Amino acid sequence: MKHLSLILIFTGLIFSAIAGDKFTTDENLKWAENSGWNNEWSQTDFSKASLNFRAIISGGPPKDGIPSIDQPNFIPVAEETRIADTEPVISVFINGLGRAYPLRYLMFHEIVNDTFQGKPLAVTFCPLCNSSVVFERILNGEAVEFGTTGKLHHSDLVMYDRKTESWWQQYNGTAIVGELIGAKLKPVASRLESFKLFKQRFPDGDILTAPAGFGRSYGYNPYAKYDSSERPFLYMGDYQGAIPALSRVVVIGDVGYSLKYLAAIKLLEQNDLRITWAAGQNSALDSREIAKGKDVGNIIVQKMQDGAWQDVPYLVSFAFAYKAFYPEKSIITK
Repeated sequence: MKHLSLILIFTGLIFSAIAGDKFTTDENLKWAENSGWNNEWSQTDFSKASLNFRAIISGGPPKDGIPSIDQPNFIPVAEETRIADTEPVISVFINGLGRAYPLRYLMFHEIVNDTFQGKPLAVTFCPLCNSSVVFERILNGEAVEFGTTGKLHHSDLVMYDRKTESWWQQYNGTAIVGELIGAKLKPVASRLESFKLFKQRFPDGDILTAPAGFGRSYGYNPYAKYDSSERPFLYMGDYQGAIPALSRVVVIGDVGYSLKYLAAIKLLEQNDLRITWAAGQNSALDSREIAKGKDVGNIIVQKMQDGAWQDVPYLVSFAFAYKAFYPEKSIITK
C-alpha cells in the first residue's frame, strides 16, 4: 500500500502539471483517437466537451464493465431478512410510497435504471466518492437508460446515456462530453438512511433484491477501510481542506457541511433549511462486511415549503470530491 500511495502521489503531481483547465478541441479529438475511445464510443461526439480529456482516466473496467441494473426486482420490506437494520439504503418517496435501494448492490452496479410511481429514475452511487444521487432519467421528454463508461473524473463515476452516448458526471448530473454537453439531469429528493429507519417510515414499502446472474459478493465492501485512508483512490488532483480528504461532507446544492460537525450538534436550522443527524447507519466503505462498518449516522435534509418540512436533494460525499467540484467553496465545520 505504501508503494501504491507513492505512485498515486507522483502521478497526481504529473497530472496536475499537464492537465489543467485549458484545452482545444483538436487536442481532445487527438486524445480520443490515440486512447482508443473512438473505437469503443463510435456514437459519442468528442468534438463537444467541457473539460480537457486528460482529466478523464480509466477506472479499469470497459464500457458497461460495471453493469447497471436495468430490470430491477423488488420485494416487500417485511420479506427482506438478509439485510441488517443498520445497513445503508438509498430511499425515495413518491406519492406517499417508499422504495429502497441497498448500497450492498449499488456497490457493484453503481446505477439502477428504475421506474417508480410512473417516474423514470436513475439511482446512482459512486463508491470512490461515496456519493449517492437519484436523478430523473428523462432527456428532452424521453426516458433513457444510463450505463457506466468505466471512466472517472475527479475519481467520480462518469455515466453515459444510451440514446446519444453523451458522458455525464454522476456527482452533479451534468453532461461533460458529447451531443448533450451542458445539459443537467434533474435530481430527485432521496435519503441515505439505515434499513431500519426506512422500514419505520414505510412498513409497506419495497426494497431492491439481489440481481441474479452476476455472481457478486453482495454485502461485502471491496474497498475495505477506504474511508479511513489518507488519500483517495484514483484521484489525480490536489486537496486542500480543513478536514481530511476522506471525511464525509453533506452537500446541499453547492454548500458543504462537515458530517462530524452535524453529528456533534445533531440539529442545524438556518432560515428555511433543517438538517438532522441520528446514529444507526453503517459506513459502506469501512469494514469488509458492510453490516459491521462503523456508525456514520443518518442525515435528513428538509426545507420549509408550502407550510411543511419537505425532503430536498442532497448527497453525502467525501471532502476531496466536494472540493474538486466546488473548489471555491469552503466546507462548513462550525
